[in-house]
Amino acid sequence: MTKTLDIRPLFDNVLIKPLEAETKTSSGIILPDSAKEKPQVGLIMAVGQGKKDDNGKIIPISVKVGQKVMYKKWGGNEVKVGTQEWLLVEEKDILAVVG
Repeated sequence: MTKTLDIRPLFDNVLIKPLEAETKTSSGIILPDSAKEKPQVGLIMAVGQGKKDDNGKIIPISVKVGQKVMYKKWGGNEVKVGTQEWLLVEEKDILAVVG
């Protein structure tokens, strides 16, 4: 796994490394950069400790580092550190675990 420069999400936030968008259609047509879809699948690189409920008890996050997940298309915040691009999303913006 790629080093995350000690980025540690807080609360119920999850740091995701987006996977590359498809460069070729199922019929073999190569897509130019301008036609590629924004990726919605990525690898979880770090997770926060969880969200506090009304009584102050921490509710742990249900996903783990290393899992491949699908997230909302326009959810989260893009973060660029050096040449690496990451996505910081709330756990509620993760739609599914893939694979």
